[in-house]
Amino acid sequence: MKVLVTGGLGFIGSHTVVELQNEGFEVIIIDNLSNSSEEVLVGIENISGKKPVFEKMDLREKNAVISFFEKHNDINGVIHFAASKAVGESVENPLLYYENNINTLVYVLQELQKKDDASFIFSSSCTVYGQAEKMPITEDAPVQMAMSPYGNTKQIGEEIITEVAKVSNIKSILLRYFNPIGAHPTAEIGELPIGVPQNLVPFITQTGMGLRQQLAVYGDDYPTPDGTAVRDYIHVVDLAKAHVVALKRLLENKNIDKVETFNLGTGTGSSVLEVIHAFEKVSNQKLNYKIVGRREGDITSAYANTDKANEVLGWKAQSTLEESLASAWKWEQKIRA
Repeated sequence: MKVLVTGGLGFIGSHTVVELQNEGFEVIIIDNLSNSSEEVLVGIENISGKKPVFEKMDLREKNAVISFFEKHNDINGVIHFAASKAVGESVENPLLYYENNINTLVYVLQELQKKDDASFIFSSSCTVYGQAEKMPITEDAPVQMAMSPYGNTKQIGEEIITEVAKVSNIKSILLRYFNPIGAHPTAEIGELPIGVPQNLVPFITQTGMGLRQQLAVYGDDYPTPDGTAVRDYIHVVDLAKAHVVALKRLLENKNIDKVETFNLGTGTGSSVLEVIHAFEKVSNQKLNYKIVGRREGDITSAYANTDKANEVLGWKAQSTLEESLASAWKWEQKIRA
């Protein structure tokens, strides 16, 4: 089975490509390298023993998308990661996010709509819940007004997919993930942000390596046990495996509805300070961090109820917070060696 993975050289995409190839899928990657590197292909090949087909392409170019699907007309499964993903950046540059996250989705779906049968996995986010009223968050929690343009693009994306599924042969699974961290245990691939990291863990590991002088903790006045924001941190390999399980569900026609939604997390919330202290434990060093003001677009708390994914998909996160942080630290040390 040939599967297209858009954004397949990114953090979650690359780990998913590895798991797909381990399961015998033939993978084609599209990536514009805006936040990734072609060198990731080497890491994927070193782990899985196979180099996936790669096409450097910007999905915002509609004619290029049309040409791609004409060339690869035997693709029936798509896992769609290609999107900009930083909350803070989306607040500063909303139009970039709407163009990159919405237009690209539309162009891919337009080509899939031409097929008799198509399976589509969408990389969504827990940001669609906004600040949920109840913890842990279930899939039935109301989708609230987005706190950022990034979150809004995920909400709009889900709406587009749901509407298209009603009038086409596309069946889809929306995977709402919480906070992916860590790296492959081989340290062949991991999170490689370009420029200043927008996410907590790479900022922590870069501070640990001395690349960043100080880690900023955005706010200690949240209504949480230690005052810092709480998130559900899931190992990226656990997350990647869920995509393979979800894709197989669609390809084997085991889905009950045309569009299904699953939360992907560990089910446990960890505060920013808890993450910092866990990292200090696994790295055996002290981090230089400073409490600063809250960041616009951030919410207080978000962690998943994963019962549906556990029971329906038969998937469950395996790695602990410390194991995830240890793998991220191993990766950081390797790339800075």
